[in-house]
Formats: sequence, C-alpha cells, structure tokens
Amino acid sequence: MRRVLITGGAGFIGSHLCERFLAEDHEVICMDNLLTGSADNIAHLFADRRFTFIQQDVTNFIHVKGPLDAILHFASPASPVDYLELPIQTLKVGSLGTHKALGLAKEKNARFLLASTSEVYGDPLVHPQNEDYWGNVNPIGPRGVYDEAKRFAEAITMAYHRTHGVQTRIVRIFNTHGPRMRLNDGRVVPNFIAQALRGEPITVYGDGSQTRSFCYVSDLVEGLTRLLRSEHPGPVNCGNPTEVTILQFAERIKAITGSRSEIVFKPLPVDDPKVRQPDITRARTVLGWEPQIGLEDGLRRTIDYFRTRV
Repeated sequence: MRRVLITGGAGFIGSHLCERFLAEDHEVICMDNLLTGSADNIAHLFADRRFTFIQQDVTNFIHVKGPLDAILHFASPASPVDYLELPIQTLKVGSLGTHKALGLAKEKNARFLLASTSEVYGDPLVHPQNEDYWGNVNPIGPRGVYDEAKRFAEAITMAYHRTHGVQTRIVRIFNTHGPRMRLNDGRVVPNFIAQALRGEPITVYGDGSQTRSFCYVSDLVEGLTRLLRSEHPGPVNCGNPTEVTILQFAERIKAITGSRSEIVFKPLPVDDPKVRQPDITRARTVLGWEPQIGLEDGLRRTIDYFRTRV
C-alpha cells in the first residue's frame, strides 16, 4: 500500500495513523472537517511532501484524484459529549459518510478499514465481549445515535464486501488513550487526568463499580495496521483486556499525578455500560497482536502529555 486516505485523520487516533503510514513511506491523504478533530494534531505533518490535508465533510461526495490503495474510515464524533451534542452529525457520518467512503473504495479498488467501536455491544450481557456477541443496545436512547450509527456502518460495510467484492476490514475499538486526546473530550481519561492535575474533585459517575479496559494508542495503531494488511474481513476487537473499575482507575490517576483531589460521585448517565472488556482471542490468533504497553506505563505517558496542556 503506497497511497492511503484516512478520514477523520485530524482526530486523536487518526493523527497517529497518519504518522504511522508516513513513517512507513506511504503517501497519506488526511480528510477531516475539523468538527471534533484539530489541525493542531497534524500541524507537524504539513511540511512532509507526502502528506495532503483536505478539509471536507465526508457525508458529501468524496473525490480524490489518482489511485488509492487503502481507505481508513475514522471520521466520526467519538465521545459521549460530542455525540450527545451532535446527534444528527453522528448519525450522518456513520451512514452517509460510510456510504461515500465505501463508494470511493469500490471506485478505486482500494482496501477499506472501518473504525467501529465496542459501543456496538451496548450495555453488554456477555462478559468479556467477543465478536460473535450481537450486543444489547437501546436504539432510541441518547447514546443510540452513536451505537446505531456504528452498527449501520458495519452492516453497509459487509454489504459492500458481499455485493461488490470490496476488500473490507472492520475493527471494534475499545477505550484508547494517549497524546492528542482533547482536554474537554468528556471521556473518563481526560476528565480524570485534567481534574487531578488541577486539584479539582474527580467526578465518578455511579458508584464507580462499572468497569473499563484501556489501551494505549500505539498498541491500537499496531493492531489496526495488522488488520488492514491481513486477509480477515473482521470484525476484530482491538483493546487491552486488563479490566479495572472506574473507582480503581480514579485512585490510580490520583497516585500517578500525586494529586490531592477528592473523589466525588454523581448519577450514572443513561445507558452507561456497566462492564467493558474485550475478548481479543481473534486478534491474537489472526493478527498475532496483543497490547505491549501496560496500563501504568500508558497512563504515565498520557499524563505527561496532559501536563503540557492543563
């Protein structure tokens, strides 16, 4: 693969993918409307002649001159704060945006990788979650705009695979953290770290017994590139199976930052998942992939980044 299009390439994960493919001497086209992405994430790449930035909403017709070897579709709001504030845009990018990106993949005979999410499992009744589980999603709840957008995106991706023979790959991404997360992202990692560094109360929703699993971004990028180059259509879970409660996570953030913040409790948001842990057996078997960076090490790197932003 020599020429790659990354939609949502100015976002947190997308910008790391741009770096990865440039490091491997590919030509990278980054497409983003900067609704939740930021030009700051890719500013250091503009001097590279192999890098092109196109500011565009992918729900509109996508035209890219010349050949394309791969399309990685990462365009979408991805945090509860974003998709609760931008419900229509979230639904449109998951449906219309995925349709447009798949149409381009068909036209260019390009390999297509869809960034799906662990949210397709909803508030799971199976634990840990494997790819054969169909999920427990409330389609009319406030989180449904993101969950169902991604579930539809998976469905249309498989339809293009079966009907048009497009070489598609689907990855289900679990909680990921690292440099370039937005400070006001609203997700647990930036929330807790920013509050701890500022000495503010750390807000835990519910009683803190709900669980999450956190993967460092470089591990995720390795898994994504392996899946793209594999012959497996997916879906494949990519995440770190180490599971911690939210309360344990808050205590760990306090310890690493040396913060004296108190932990306060607030009501649990509607449809907030009680558990979240990936079964990565398929990733281990098919891709030979599993995370290499432990939670403590990854958090220290993420916290070091946030110290320069708070």
